[in-house]
This record gives sequence, C-alpha cells and structure tokens, in this order.
Amino acid sequence: MHTDEKERFKIQNVLRLRRAFRFVWKSGSGWTVASVILIVVQGTLPLLSLYLMKLVVDAVATGLGDTDKRVAFGQVALFIGLMAAVALLSALCRSIAGLVREAQAQVVTDHMQDILHAKSIEVDLEYYENSQYYDTLHRAQREAPNRPTRIVNGLVQVGQSGISLLAMAGLLISFHWFIAAIMFAAAVPGVLVRLRYSGKLYRWQRERTSAERRAWYFSWMLTRDMHAKEIRLFDLGPLFMRRFRELRKQLRREKLTIATRRSVAELVTQASTTVAVFGSYAFIAYRTVQGSITLGDLVMYYQAFNRGQGYLRQMLGGLAGLYEDNLFLSSLYEFLDLKQKVVEPPHPRPLPRPMKTGIVFDHVGFRYPAGTRKVLEDVSLTIRPGEVVALVGENGSGKTTLVKLLCRLYDPTEGGITIDGIDLRQLETTALRREISVIFQDYAQYHLTARENIWFGNLDLSPDDERIAAAARDAGAEDVIKGLPQGYETTLGKWFEDGEELSTGEWQKIALARIFICDSQIIVLDEPTSALDAQAEYDLFKRSRQLVKDRAAIIISHRFSTVRMADSIYVLENGRITERGSHRELINRGGLYARMFEMQAEPYR
Repeated sequence: MHTDEKERFKIQNVLRLRRAFRFVWKSGSGWTVASVILIVVQGTLPLLSLYLMKLVVDAVATGLGDTDKRVAFGQVALFIGLMAAVALLSALCRSIAGLVREAQAQVVTDHMQDILHAKSIEVDLEYYENSQYYDTLHRAQREAPNRPTRIVNGLVQVGQSGISLLAMAGLLISFHWFIAAIMFAAAVPGVLVRLRYSGKLYRWQRERTSAERRAWYFSWMLTRDMHAKEIRLFDLGPLFMRRFRELRKQLRREKLTIATRRSVAELVTQASTTVAVFGSYAFIAYRTVQGSITLGDLVMYYQAFNRGQGYLRQMLGGLAGLYEDNLFLSSLYEFLDLKQKVVEPPHPRPLPRPMKTGIVFDHVGFRYPAGTRKVLEDVSLTIRPGEVVALVGENGSGKTTLVKLLCRLYDPTEGGITIDGIDLRQLETTALRREISVIFQDYAQYHLTARENIWFGNLDLSPDDERIAAAARDAGAEDVIKGLPQGYETTLGKWFEDGEELSTGEWQKIALARIFICDSQIIVLDEPTSALDAQAEYDLFKRSRQLVKDRAAIIISHRFSTVRMADSIYVLENGRITERGSHRELINRGGLYARMFEMQAEPYR
C-alpha cells in the first residue's frame, strides 16, 4: 500500500469512527455523559486502592516492631476500612456502569434500526433489482444491530482502561522508567496480531457475502409459508437442507482456518510477553531485597505492573476492537450512503387538484438500470379525468412498467410524463403518490387486522372512520369481513395468534378496499380481478365505473370481459404501443387485440 493510500485509509478510518461517535451521541446524549463520568471515577479508583494496600503492608511491617500492638493494629484497621470503602464504591460504580451501558446499548441499537429502516424505505426501487444491493443490505442488516453497541462498550473500555493505565504508568515511572517501558512493549505484539487478522476477517466476510446470503435464502425457503406447499409436494426439503449445510460447511471451514492462524500467532506473542513480564517481577523483587524499596512498595509496584498490563491490554484490545468494528461498520455506511436516483425537485410545483387535462405520456422510453434492453420505447398516450384506459399485452410488454413510471418509482430514460402539463419530476414525490391509488398484481398481505388492512390505503382517516366499511362494501369484501370471528378487528393471516387465513380471492378483495378508501385522482388496477370469479368481477367493475367518476383510471388485465368496459384500449407489444382505440374499433381492425380476444373467447363457444 503506497503512502498516499495509507494516509487516505487512516483518514477514512477516523471519519468512520467520528460518524459512529455521532450515532452514539445522537441516540442518547444523557447516557453518554453518565458513561463518561463513571469512566473517570472508575479509572482513578484502582490507584487509590493500590496506595491504600501499600499503606496497609507498611503499617503491618512497622507494627511488627512496635511494643504497643493495639495502636499499631488501629492504624492498620483504619487503612483496611478505607480500602473496604473504596471497594464498595468500586462495586457501586460497576453496578451503575453496567446499567448505564445496557441502557445505552439498547438505545443505540434501536436508533440504528430506525436509521436502517428509514434508509430502506428511502432507496429507489431499482436497488431491489440489483444483486449487489442485496449484498450491501445483508451486510448492513448484519452489522447495524450490534456493531454500534460494541463501539459503545469499546469506548467505555478504552476510556476507563486509559485513565487507570495513566495512573499505573505514572506510579511505575516514579520507580523506574524501564519497567513502564517493558509494560507497554509487552502488550503491543498481541494487538498487532489482532489488527492484522481483523482486516483478514473483514475482507473474507465481504467476499463471502453472496454465499452467506444464498445459505440464508435456503433457510428462509425452508421455514416460511410462501414455499411450504411446493417444498412438500416436490420433496424439495432434503435438497435445500443439503445445499444449506454445504454452504455453511464451506463458510465455517474458511472462517475456522483464519481463527486457527490467529490463535497460533497470538500464542507466539504471548510467550514473548510472559518472559518480559516475569523479568520485570524479578527486577522489583531484587530492588526490595537490596533495601531500595519497602515491602509495601514491592506489593504496590508488583500490583501496579500487573494491573497496568491488564489495563494496557484492555485499552489496546479496545482500540483494536474499535478498529475492527469500524471496518465492519463501513458495510453499514456503504448502505446508508446509497444515493437516490429519483430525486426531489428543489422547488416543487403544486400538484393540480382537480386535474383538468389529465395525464400525458410523451414519447416515453425506459430501460431498467441493471438491464440491457429497452422495456418501453416511444410510448405516447393520454388519460383524461373521468376516462378509463386499459393496457393490454403479453407478459413483459411493459404494462406494469408504465404504472411504475407514473408513480415515479423510476424516471423515464427518454421523454416525459406530465399531469396538466407539469412534468412529474417537478412535483413532490409524496404529494404525487398521494393522488394515485394502485393495486399491483403482487399486492401486499398485511398480517394485521382487517380494519388496518383497509385503513392503510388512507392514513389521513381515523382508524375507526365509517369510510372503511364503505370501502369494504365497494370492493365486495364486506361479507368476507362479517364472516370473521371478530369482524374488522380480526387479525388476518397465520403469522400471529388468533389469525384467520383468507383465500387468494378474499385477500384480493381486501386489497381492492384499500384502493376504494383513497381520495385520489388517479386509480390504477393491475390485474385487479385475477383471483375473482366472473360474477364478482362483473359486480366490481359495475361499482368501479361509479367510483372512477371524475378520476383517471388505468386497468391492466388479461380478461377481455374487463378490458372491453374501458373507454380507450392501448395494446403494447415489445414495449411499443401498436394499437389503440375502443373494444369495437380494435376488433374491427383485426390486429393483435382481435386475435387475443378470439383466443380467449373460443373456449366459451
């Protein structure tokens, strides 16, 4: 590593550590202040304890020659009493420090989870279509909960040990500078070994993130309900278990190799340290025998050297731990520093309410960031207020992508989308999405109450607003909810106690109710009736025509019984609009739409 690279690496480490300190301070400044005070108190108490021990030993040695043993013992008892008081104070400080450390650790951990959650909902949708993002997210999720807590504990350890070490070093220097030098030199090799192998472990974990995530994926499939049926029907369990074991075995073997080499290196450094330590003990004993120091001094210096070494190891170990935690926290920072591609306008324009001219897609083209081909090319269409537009096409033709662009989950790579002539990129994203009610074909199933499942469609309402029941009626979900044990207060799904599972069609009706409760100007239904029977579908769209009055509506469906109700139909093929018109016009034209309609209608003739 060149000099410039080393300097840059050091600067990055310092900046990362400063950022970690800010996280700790911001999450609980009061706990941090309490920690600092306790560190100072606990750091100075060992020196006082040592000095009192010296006084006890010297008082005992002096008392052996005194004729009045009662007076001599009284002085010894006084010093022992003071030592007991210091020991009690130390125990009290340890108890309080443990409580403060636990509280601070929990506060920091929860704060980091808040930061992680906030970033997860902030990042653009495109990141979820990139495997490298999942590696980054996996590393961040793994490190965020415990690394900041370890940094808190490391800082406490470094601070307390550092203060105690300074006290011990000052005491030893007053005896002989050489002893203090040996104490410091003996602890350094072990720390260097730890730093070296911390870097190796960090690089190994970064390189093996994909393998760890793959193992987690097999575990996730084996334990979640989403794949439970197929795993049993196709007998996939043993295969997935075997693949999980093989991946974990490989990872375990590689990690154990690093740990073994680290242990051998630590053993070698410990041997050299032991020689230096006992040589120092011999020198202190020699000076005592020569009469240069008292017996009390012998005990004090011996204890000072012994404790000083312990404090030095703790402090250097804490610093090495901070370095290690700082390395691993870079994974968290890598996630937190992801930049948004869908950026907010510096001076957003107000969104028209009500819309007057409607939505215009003007020569829109789009390519997914991780993709190589265009998903949409030169797409132009208009959706006016009160108009129902249907998008038809084979899977992969770009229908759902158009909706994602309208919701500004992505920005077009070519052309633009406007509402009443205002480009979507000039609107505040939250305000725009508030005006769009969408149900995608992969709609969410919230394992919460039926009431909450509907209320989530419009959080501006009170959870007990009567419009929740009205939305359930409009979506055909009222009978479903009335049949549940606690009605609207029944928890849906089986993740939690007393939950009630719904059929796919019933879940879809609940999801549709979320749409109908919204007070939005644009409604998007992406395969909204795929799990509904023909009668339920007919009833739904009969009601929907009333609900979309004065609103712009987009319907994506493969069911032509649904599509034919639209005012305008756009046929997409390979990302382009190839046909447009009403149902009758497209049938008369005899193109792709007519052929698709005939194929669907044929079995019913």
